[in-house]
Amino acid sequence: MSTPDIQECVDCVAPADAFALIGNETRLSILEALWRAEEEPVRFSTLNEMVGMRDSAQFNYHLGKLTDQYVRKVEEGYELRTAGAKVVRAVLAGSFTEHPRVEPFVIADGCTRCGEPLVASYEEEMLALDCPDCGRAHGEYSFPPGGLNDRTNEEVLEAFDQRVRHLHCLAKDGVCPECSGRMTTTISDEGECCLGVGLRADHVCEQCDHSLCSAIGLSLLDRSPVVAFHRDHDVDLGATPYWKLDWCVSDDLTTVRSTDPWELELAIDLDDERLHATLDGDLSLVETRRSAI
Repeated sequence: MSTPDIQECVDCVAPADAFALIGNETRLSILEALWRAEEEPVRFSTLNEMVGMRDSAQFNYHLGKLTDQYVRKVEEGYELRTAGAKVVRAVLAGSFTEHPRVEPFVIADGCTRCGEPLVASYEEEMLALDCPDCGRAHGEYSFPPGGLNDRTNEEVLEAFDQRVRHLHCLAKDGVCPECSGRMTTTISDEGECCLGVGLRADHVCEQCDHSLCSAIGLSLLDRSPVVAFHRDHDVDLGATPYWKLDWCVSDDLTTVRSTDPWELELAIDLDDERLHATLDGDLSLVETRRSAI
């Protein structure tokens, strides 16, 4: 398989210069106005009115600083470039401006080990689910501050569940959820991760060093044979929070068949039937089979 012919960037802006361009309230207002515009491109006069700046010369100066890097000028007006949209998304997510404090709260779902209620806590943009009774961790993953806005605790948890699924789906498929760089997966049975498990999957981006760790089973949430197995037992896997599934938060149901190369078998029991899922070191699903319990 050939690799793409990537040409050297001759118009690239140094990171420090790129960030300096948006270090101004008026420029951020321009980006946000374009983001909220019902239609693009937006004419100069309309954009100036949306921002509310009386001095058109000053407005033109700031708009010019953004043009080419964050804003594209076309015949009909101005429109956001991808970089500009990313800046607005980051601001709306609250990662740069918000540092909310959320009191820990008890959730209705019980611990997969002891059945006692779990407690959710939020700190440094990380949402964690833990059992205060037996100490079992049920995951600690990133959740931007913007995700807390206008949501009840229950709605936050629903959004968190979907975010965790999305992050790990990308990671196991080799795509960094932060920068889209190449992500590599390794199986480790040394040390501990946020789940407190020994056997886990570590995902690390080769480009930005973003990392994720998880129980092996979390990689199976979107696999067709696993979804079908649950559907046959009247369980909607897509609507079941990952932390209610023992095989997604622990290594209790995962057996190591080989380490060179890695071969793992995960057992999922429903009613009187067991699903055996075999995975390799890249978390590729090698085969599945069913058996009676």
